[in-house]
Amino acid sequence: MEDRLQMENGLVPQKIVSVHLQASALQELADPTSSGRAPALPPITEPAPEMEPAQNGKGGLEASGDGSPKLSSEPAGDSDPAGDSDPAGDSEPAGDSKPAGDSEPAGDSEPHGPAEHRHLHLSSCHECLELESSTIESVKFASAEDIPELPYDASGGPQGTSDGLGPGREGRRGNAMGKAPNILLYVGSGSRDAPNRLQQVRALLADCVDTDSYILYPLPEDSARRDPWPDHCLLLVIAAREPIPEDVHRKFTAYLAQGGKVLSLSSSFLLGGMRVTSKAALQGTVQSLVFSKAGRGDVRLSVLSSGCVYEEGPGEPLGPGRLQGHLENEDKDRVIVQVPFGARGGEAVLCQAHLELPPSSSVVQTQEEFNLLKSSNMSRHEVLKEILATLGLSCGARQAPALTPLHLLMAAKEIRDPFMQWLGRRVDAEGVIKSSKLSLKFVSSYTPEVEITPSSVPVVTDAEAFSSEHFNLEIYGQNLQTRHLGKIVLFAEVTTTTMSLLDGLMFEMPQEMGLIAIAVRQTQGRGRGPNAWLSPLGCALSTVLLSIPLRSQLGQRIPFIQHLMSLAVVEAVRSIPAYQDINLRVKWPNDIYYSDLMKIGGVLVNSTLMGETFYILVGFGCNVTNSNPTICINDLIEEHNKQHGADLKPLRADYVIARAVTVLERLIDTFQDQGPNGVLPLYYKYWVHSGQQVRLGSAEGPKVWIVGLDDSGYLQVLQDGGEVVTVHPDGNSFDMLRNLILPKRR
Repeated sequence: MEDRLQMENGLVPQKIVSVHLQASALQELADPTSSGRAPALPPITEPAPEMEPAQNGKGGLEASGDGSPKLSSEPAGDSDPAGDSDPAGDSEPAGDSKPAGDSEPAGDSEPHGPAEHRHLHLSSCHECLELESSTIESVKFASAEDIPELPYDASGGPQGTSDGLGPGREGRRGNAMGKAPNILLYVGSGSRDAPNRLQQVRALLADCVDTDSYILYPLPEDSARRDPWPDHCLLLVIAAREPIPEDVHRKFTAYLAQGGKVLSLSSSFLLGGMRVTSKAALQGTVQSLVFSKAGRGDVRLSVLSSGCVYEEGPGEPLGPGRLQGHLENEDKDRVIVQVPFGARGGEAVLCQAHLELPPSSSVVQTQEEFNLLKSSNMSRHEVLKEILATLGLSCGARQAPALTPLHLLMAAKEIRDPFMQWLGRRVDAEGVIKSSKLSLKFVSSYTPEVEITPSSVPVVTDAEAFSSEHFNLEIYGQNLQTRHLGKIVLFAEVTTTTMSLLDGLMFEMPQEMGLIAIAVRQTQGRGRGPNAWLSPLGCALSTVLLSIPLRSQLGQRIPFIQHLMSLAVVEAVRSIPAYQDINLRVKWPNDIYYSDLMKIGGVLVNSTLMGETFYILVGFGCNVTNSNPTICINDLIEEHNKQHGADLKPLRADYVIARAVTVLERLIDTFQDQGPNGVLPLYYKYWVHSGQQVRLGSAEGPKVWIVGLDDSGYLQVLQDGGEVVTVHPDGNSFDMLRNLILPKRR
């Protein structure tokens, strides 16, 4: 048919779809005097399901578990304040049954009136092509093996090489519809957990590839048999646990023979020259995997084994491939193999380690297994990205999101009028406040024509027009139980860093007007020294302004500020009724940890002394809903529920920020009244260093025992001879993995 059907601009027909037309439409087409064209229908895009934010959060530190706002963890993810990379992207609904990516005609599937058969001519066809229904059916059900591959013609359309999105795919046809190439996900249809498995695989891939460049679609079993999905498929991912039907398996191997790429995740899919052997002792256990790629070093990580391993079968010996992975056991069982297929560049990577399962999966039974898998979660993503890159996909860094305007919000209505009066005296004639880093232009409303740059940001003062799915002012206000801190909010969906937003306001802001900057995402977050602080969706990000008198208990011990902020975040979660066993801890000098295993958040403090007052910006970030690529608070809650049969609700970022600021104000008040002894018992309750032995300077340095904090907030260690040595946080860093206190690199 492609030899006979001709279209304008060199377009290649991809599919013929029968549609029902109303009688009026047929009459209009048949009328030669009708010259108007109906407007093109936009593609139908089904929105991804989303959880609505709960509205029942209660105020105060004694809020009940039911008052904890609801929010499901998003697999997106992300990076965290520890410096991990972000994976993000919306997934398509699991019920989508159109893997080829073509939109359906709008309207119902049944005609609204009597259908009238007429012969319609394409405007540029050279002859009338009349297709009988039998011909259409024969095309629809033709197998991939029976359709010859046409020669590739780079001049045949505007997308000659699949948009350059898939390296190594030059021999395959581009998408003439201009759509992103598809990654198709096949999970079978014979088991109850297939929908859940589809969701897990989709979430993992969305974390690893740019979903603006690729579209993730399910491939139902019926579609795998009938539809011409190979024409638009860049990668086929097979994650079916049950045996694959023979006719579907033939489709998959035919796709490979045409140059296709396949990733098999713990499935029964096999190619000639190999077989899979079941080892019951390995099934469902956490094993050490050695993953290697030719020309690069090995990666060691903990993985969940499927219980199956690959072995060479009769026929051609199985070559090592560029990628391979084996278990670190006596047999060095192979669980990842790369298999070339056919003469057109087809290849498959087959894996019997559960890379598709998150550490929070119900298959993971013990706390120890969860800890091992979570500690390797970043490596799991790295291995999968290496596999995807080998199969021709791009897994590079994503483009930073566009900056958004700020919104001026009030957590307490009574403070709005005094603040607006103060602001009116501070802005210039154009409504701008300038600082050395940033210009804030206060406007009543925002239009897209207003430019937003890292050095110039509009601030929208009309709170009535504000809405955000990531920040609920009502939830924040209900849980902010402070006298001053955090009452005036500068909120941004995307900003460079919350630290810079307060720069022009911090020195003249009245103390009774507590100022806080909150963002959903940061593009240029900072850590201590030269460290970057990457900030993904799902991380609680904030900078709060403090004014501390120089001649006060805390003013004489400013290093304690970072300890108080770290402690406030931990106490904010663990003081929620029934959440006291969520294993969040503080690590000297400024980190928030899960147990002593993984960083989950951090604190950064910048202070300026003017006259008799310290003006202090305290930035803090903590992973709340972003499970990947490391760990978040909701992971700990989910694991706690699984281990203890509990039903604790997941937390929201705005909820955590409000409670953390509330606790911080109370800790500052206690410190000002009682000094360090007023807060250190609570700090020691949560810190990770009790009785810990470390080495100073290097692995061969002297052994010391951590004692605690001195009166200024510095770390004290006890040497063998009984001498106590003080370690300053600005000059040293604590390497938890090696138990070293090292001089910080400049």
